[in-house]
Amino acid sequence: MIDFAVRLTADEVAAMQNKPGFLATHPAQIYCLQTTRSPQFLGLPLHQGSFKRSTMGKGVIIGVMDTGITPDHPSFQDSRMPPSPVKWKERCDFEPSQCNNKLIDARTFNSSSKKIVTMPPVDDVGHGTHTASTTVGAFVEQANTLGMAQGTAVGMAPYAHLAIYQMCFTDFCDSADILAGLDAAVADGVDVISMSIGGPSYPFYMDDIAVAVFAATQIGIFISCSAGNSGPASGTISNAALWMLTVGASKIDRNIVSNVKLGNGAEYEVQILCYGSIEKQTSEGKVVLCELGGDRFEQAIEVKRAGGAPMILMNPKSDRFTTLADVYILPASHVSYFAGEEIKAYINSTKIPTATIVFKGSMYENPTASVLAASSSRGPSLVSLGILKPDIIGHGLNILAAWPFPVRNDTEAKYYFDILAGTSMFGPHLSGIAALIKSIHPDWSPAVIKSAIMTSAKQLNVVQNPILDKRLQLADVFAIGSDHVDPGKVVDPGLVYDIQPDDYISYLCGLRYTDKQVAVIARKRVNCSSCIPEGELNYPSFSVTLGPAQKFTRTVTNVGAVHLSYVVTIVTLQGIQVRVNPATLKFMELHQKATYSITFSRANSIE
Repeated sequence: MIDFAVRLTADEVAAMQNKPGFLATHPAQIYCLQTTRSPQFLGLPLHQGSFKRSTMGKGVIIGVMDTGITPDHPSFQDSRMPPSPVKWKERCDFEPSQCNNKLIDARTFNSSSKKIVTMPPVDDVGHGTHTASTTVGAFVEQANTLGMAQGTAVGMAPYAHLAIYQMCFTDFCDSADILAGLDAAVADGVDVISMSIGGPSYPFYMDDIAVAVFAATQIGIFISCSAGNSGPASGTISNAALWMLTVGASKIDRNIVSNVKLGNGAEYEVQILCYGSIEKQTSEGKVVLCELGGDRFEQAIEVKRAGGAPMILMNPKSDRFTTLADVYILPASHVSYFAGEEIKAYINSTKIPTATIVFKGSMYENPTASVLAASSSRGPSLVSLGILKPDIIGHGLNILAAWPFPVRNDTEAKYYFDILAGTSMFGPHLSGIAALIKSIHPDWSPAVIKSAIMTSAKQLNVVQNPILDKRLQLADVFAIGSDHVDPGKVVDPGLVYDIQPDDYISYLCGLRYTDKQVAVIARKRVNCSSCIPEGELNYPSFSVTLGPAQKFTRTVTNVGAVHLSYVVTIVTLQGIQVRVNPATLKFMELHQKATYSITFSRANSIE
């Protein structure tokens, strides 16, 4: 089976449909683009006493699909890097000196270009440089943005190799370019693919990314994708295919802090967006309170254009407590919805309201760290309700990483870093963590790596309380999936749930897709004579719509020690009954398998 992208008229499409062997066609889709502190906060680098081999991704190749890269940034220098693996089909569209043992491949895919020329994948947007350095960035001391978030910047897998595939040239990406880049990455021999790109959810056979990465999964490539930035509304999840890891965004424990002090003595500790240079405008202008809406950077420009000095940006009610550390054109602070409402009440209570913004700098150990970002897209997956999405969450808010350009015209810095927020920032974290697992367990399949990440996740935040959402209330499963990634445990999960590529075909048939629709994904002829319900796939989580009692089976594989027993513990919700049989699984050998059944029902229901 051959997939390809081509520009055709409607008549040409109709003519092609009559050709022997024709399977399907659909229009091109447009997708959107979706750290000094986070490695330390996640417990990296890994130090696992039972594993003597590398724990920094050595020998693993990560393909980053994005807006290109800034090859001369120190985050991509190759000190202490070994040569690329023998299997690698190397190609560099930069000058030869700009690729090295870190950046081993750099290619551009631009179907809109009218000239068939080789263009270097220079990052004119910044997104690709940021995500690539988050994934595999080398150690860079004294990294900061305008003096904020000072520290040593490093990616999740600093000894992994990087292949960069440029297929986005603005905030939008053409599916033809994405597919071409993915096909190249598969052919080149990457081990992990990182994509911070997403769009609306379609049935899997109509989802270009889902179809393309299924082929990658079949040959052992792990795929990490961002969940999207369309939260907090439910059912907004992007990249919901089971064969990829879908990642939501949480917040690290670092805040860039300023205090907003009002004339009535009230004081609010908030995120600072720009320390900036407070010149005459601060004393001559007015502090302007804006409600976040639309493009926040444009709001700041308008405030400055109107003669405003510092800006206080308040959340709309939907975003509640989620605040961002951005760099703006004027000094500003970002406050929660509730703080903003109190500030508005103060303004209306006096004839001459006053406010002062006092910069306090970087502060750590925020007790609510790992709180879910308001913008992180939520499940359930409307394409497959029987599978829980997102799979996992991790840090995606206020992440400092490499940047191609001066930040707010800061031309004095030797090299640049910037702070960004979004699931785009955490998808790369998980790609790097997958590389850490792959370097220690090169024989693990993508499904096993995914299982290890999900089943070892931590349910509590830094102060051992449940993870919270934007309201500072308990986050639900459609927001956090299997909870928050815990890199310290992913390499030794004990038990794992494996899925063979053909198992997905029975699952897809169970979604009542036709033979032809499943064949689009599987890239081979399919006969849906054998199908399974969604809950019967050997997935590491369950998503059940209650009605009559439902029974499913799971098979686990022992990848831990020998002569171990696992005893089930059930923590359930009121009104729901869960039974597992057997309640104890015993393992005498490594790689031994065991099967259990699990039944979900309403409490006191008659089966």
